[in-house]
Amino acid sequence: MESPPRESTPVVLFGYDSSPFTQKVRLALRLKRIPYAFILVPSMMPRPILKDNFNLTYRKIPVLSVGRDIYIDTSLILEALEHHFPPSQGYGTLYPFPSDRPLIRGFASYWTDRPLFRVTTGLIPNTVWRTHFGTDRANLIGHKLDADKLERKVPQNLSGLDLQLSLLEPLFSSGRKWVFDGASPSAADVALWYQLDWGEKISRGEGIEDLTGGGTRDGYGEGIASVFNAERYPGLTAWFERFKAHVDGLSSLETRVERSDDSGVARVLGEVKGTPSMKETPLLPTPAGPHGSLDKRSGLVAGTQVSIAPDDTGRGSPTEGTLVAITPEEVVISPKRIGNGPRVGEVRTHFPRVGFVVRRVGTAKL
Repeated sequence: MESPPRESTPVVLFGYDSSPFTQKVRLALRLKRIPYAFILVPSMMPRPILKDNFNLTYRKIPVLSVGRDIYIDTSLILEALEHHFPPSQGYGTLYPFPSDRPLIRGFASYWTDRPLFRVTTGLIPNTVWRTHFGTDRANLIGHKLDADKLERKVPQNLSGLDLQLSLLEPLFSSGRKWVFDGASPSAADVALWYQLDWGEKISRGEGIEDLTGGGTRDGYGEGIASVFNAERYPGLTAWFERFKAHVDGLSSLETRVERSDDSGVARVLGEVKGTPSMKETPLLPTPAGPHGSLDKRSGLVAGTQVSIAPDDTGRGSPTEGTLVAITPEEVVISPKRIGNGPRVGEVRTHFPRVGFVVRRVGTAKL
């Protein structure tokens, strides 16, 4: 079912500049021509703005609110944007050919956001891992990070990037304009471009001061020019510049709110609080509806207390709440109450099932 008009519903993105996944959502919002507020948050916990206003203790960034519906993880955020702000209402699209949508989603979730991301993160200058940020990410991952060892692995990771580029270059060898050859870029172009753009910058040390919360200065990185250049990969390089020019040609509809701008933050959150009370839970459409009998076997029925955690990093910091709804692709909870929150009023938190594990509280891990 098509979503109702959302012109009056505030859209708020919480993230920080050196977060690659934050940039992924900013690109999607720009392509879709959606006005939104971008509230800057720290690169590390705690993030009281999310805890106090939304009862959200989830560690990863970005987080997107559409009114009082809170969306976690870019795999779900992009789908929510496409659903709530459809092309039929004058917005842009992330899927010029809807029939390609499953392949585009898989391209992002199982390629660029995982194996390619592991390669680009391996190119971050070692000075980053010697800061409090390194300790924070070690806690998130679940093991200590050895800065010297990570520095020695840079050549190996550059070779890994070279492999990824080699696999991708044939896409453009026949003059294809976009990843999925539509008239305009899709979510696949977003998924690939943000990774290469971020990898190019962060590998040179651009943005690491922001990433570490001031723990180190920008610079000190080798970069990726030895493998990503026009001579070695002409098709990819031409596509990269073509996508950049396309995005640069679109005016920004972003209202940036700095962390120090208390009045700006209060104004945006006041708009969220003023969103009408929620009567029904907006669920993303799926080819088949909820599989109630199967979910019941796992104890996942509405009203049950559940925990949700990523299946990779951050498994030790699950989010708990009351299960509101569940579909083959989405889990919606009313988050566990923290203190006097949530300050904006009743909220619902939406998680994807791709890349996440949902369990009834008290269920043993297998």
